[in-house]
Amino acid sequence: MQIEKITTLGGLKAAGYQSKSIKEELRDNLIMKIKRKEPTFEGIHGYENSVIPELERAILSRHNINLLGLRGQAKTRLARLMVNLLDEWMPVVKGSEINDDPLNPLSRYAVELIGEQGDDTPIAWVHRDERFYEKLATPDVTVADLVGDVDPIKAANLKLSYADDRVIHYGMIPRANRSIFVINELPDLQARIQVALFNILQEGDIQIRGFKLRLPLDMQFVFTANPEDYTNRGSIVTPLKDRIGSQILTHYPETIAIAKKITQQEAKLDEEQQAKVHVPDMVFELLEQISFEARKSEYIDNKSGISARMSITAYENLMSTAERRMLKNGESSTSIRLSDFMGVIPSITGKVELVYEGEQEGAAFVAEKLIGDAIKTLFPEYFPKIEKLERPNVKSPYDELIQWFFEGSGFQLMDDVSNEDYEKELNAILPLENLINTHQADTKKEDRHFLKEFLLWGLVEHKKLSKRRFTEGYQFKDLYGSYISGL
Repeated sequence: MQIEKITTLGGLKAAGYQSKSIKEELRDNLIMKIKRKEPTFEGIHGYENSVIPELERAILSRHNINLLGLRGQAKTRLARLMVNLLDEWMPVVKGSEINDDPLNPLSRYAVELIGEQGDDTPIAWVHRDERFYEKLATPDVTVADLVGDVDPIKAANLKLSYADDRVIHYGMIPRANRSIFVINELPDLQARIQVALFNILQEGDIQIRGFKLRLPLDMQFVFTANPEDYTNRGSIVTPLKDRIGSQILTHYPETIAIAKKITQQEAKLDEEQQAKVHVPDMVFELLEQISFEARKSEYIDNKSGISARMSITAYENLMSTAERRMLKNGESSTSIRLSDFMGVIPSITGKVELVYEGEQEGAAFVAEKLIGDAIKTLFPEYFPKIEKLERPNVKSPYDELIQWFFEGSGFQLMDDVSNEDYEKELNAILPLENLINTHQADTKKEDRHFLKEFLLWGLVEHKKLSKRRFTEGYQFKDLYGSYISGL
């Protein structure tokens, strides 16, 4: 349909346009995508066999939808992607406040205009990107915001009585007619405001200051809610919940591979930053493992959830930590180091809810422990497992390395040491090189130093070496020698 040539109601009829509800529109376009085997919700990973099929069934059933899940589970992203299932262009009566369908007008303005001008009634075209409305439920939201109110200024300007329905100023919902309307964090909406949605969802009636308007609005409602809110701040009132066709539960990524894909897709990094900072393959595994450790940590309130944004912002901070060191040293490129992970602590502390907020250790301690737990979990995937109770007279693959620390004074790794000195210091520990050659011989040259550092941190987590933080870096020493010296 050549929309640029269709500017009147008569032209629209001549083109054979037929009206359909937004739910039918979504359904028809979804059916077409499924038949063509096209992706319906691009950029969403990990929901292919769980959330997306349920969402597709809800759309095929013409349901209003409630997406229920913890923070950072792509609920709003899913709702926004539904726009791609709409027709690209939609005709409306030109000048209408509520996107009146030229073939089925609702508002007094559109009905009177079509009555006066007939097939010469001007129409306008609305792109599907403009058919998405979103409202965050906050305590200050009113019925007037959502539904509408009497506008005294309009009444005065038009010299109309308050009994005339032309004095009504429509709220967000009527203005979103024939569109997708999302209310985020629905439980935070006051109960009396939720009640105002009852008839809109079921019968299409809206009531404004004594006006009872029969406006069968054509809407696709999508609500998002967090289970935590049900106890902390509010709830969805039962009659409203009853009028929502499908409630779909979202979840966090179930595997490291899926989580890695999400983080790399969502992180905001410029090309120059990516070109100058090398990221060893193992870094992404470790970053995501931190989130997985957080979701089972005894220190963290799991009811609040661990947002996928934690890994994304941690990755951005990690890159910036390496970039800052590179700039301070006047270098043209660098590589991520394991010690750079201390730079991601601010990305963790703001995104976890501790079980006891006033506990002495604090969020920074918990963040460091999560990094350590992640290293400990991944360690057996790269190097031989360290048993808690080792049998006497049984040689360990790490004996040579531990002996190196026992005989020496330890090893210091400064935060901002140059690339050359960093590699030189790690290369000086010959047993590290032997372990890499024995157990990770295929490791890329540019990743070997990260793996060496990972090996040291892993032995610390398994209580084979000691690690002490000082102002500008870390010191690694023999475990028992440290006990004896009191360090």
